[in-house]
Amino acid sequence: MELLKINHLITYFNITAGTVRAVDDVSLTLDYGESLGLVGESGCGKTTTALSITQLLPTEGNIVSGEILLEGKNIVDLNDTEIKRVRWKEVSMIFQGAMNALNPVMKIGDQIAEAIILHDKLSYKDAIKRVEELFELVELEPKRIFNYPHEFSGGMKQRAMIAMALACNPKLVIGDEPTTALDVMVQAQILNLLDKLRKELNMGIILITHDLSILGETCDKIAIMYAGKIVETGYVEDIYNNNMHPYTYKLLSSFPNIHKERVMPDAIVGIPPDLINPPSGCRFHPRCPYAKDVCSTEEPKMVLANKDHYYACHFGGVFNEK
Repeated sequence: MELLKINHLITYFNITAGTVRAVDDVSLTLDYGESLGLVGESGCGKTTTALSITQLLPTEGNIVSGEILLEGKNIVDLNDTEIKRVRWKEVSMIFQGAMNALNPVMKIGDQIAEAIILHDKLSYKDAIKRVEELFELVELEPKRIFNYPHEFSGGMKQRAMIAMALACNPKLVIGDEPTTALDVMVQAQILNLLDKLRKELNMGIILITHDLSILGETCDKIAIMYAGKIVETGYVEDIYNNNMHPYTYKLLSSFPNIHKERVMPDAIVGIPPDLINPPSGCRFHPRCPYAKDVCSTEEPKMVLANKDHYYACHFGGVFNEK
């Protein structure tokens, strides 16, 4: 049994302008101790997928259909009381931007202890002792638990958010761009810390990011998302060395390669589509330099490239042809 199995998840937002098809038929799997990188441009549905898993969608959001199986149990069917027992105890989230995720008028230790007291029924004294242990785990000075968020640097806040996510020993942690607004050195420290904790605690991690270049050292699998759909998924080596979808190819090409000739990185022309009225056929076809007539009329199905490597393109790997 996998730790997490998502089957044909569809999540829409009903707003004044219409229905936003934020997540449109997404399927993923994650095993214990595995790390999955969920990559794509802004507005492609990465965070909505995470919020669907944690059942933290805003009022306008609604899971239309699909399954989210956590250790075989479909958490989509749970009511509010039942999902509260799952959230933070079995699956937790490191929110994007720790600056805004932490309560500015509560001491950080009290914020983390709150979840421990609620879920594990510990006394305040025992919960605080657990918070001190968590601070040591994420390499923060335990005595800093009585500080307020404004007394922490950006990297320290992010580590505190990781400690909060680990407070109740969850089996799955979702990191929604956990290194946003951090400098390169601190980014590396945070990613290395997450990877270290994943291996030590045998927990699954979903790491959401725009940046494919940071995932090679920290993830086992990568899923490429575009306009609400998964367009390619597979192990890191396949995505980097044998990518089959033009969007994946363009994402990788948009980063400079220090081992090759110094040239201007290749940009992706245009902008992501409006998900109220998404393009027909392949949603990437208006921006794809390899698109043909069939791409605008027929939606491509997922095709197996090799073991556990799938892509959705009518002409997979066309950019490799000479």
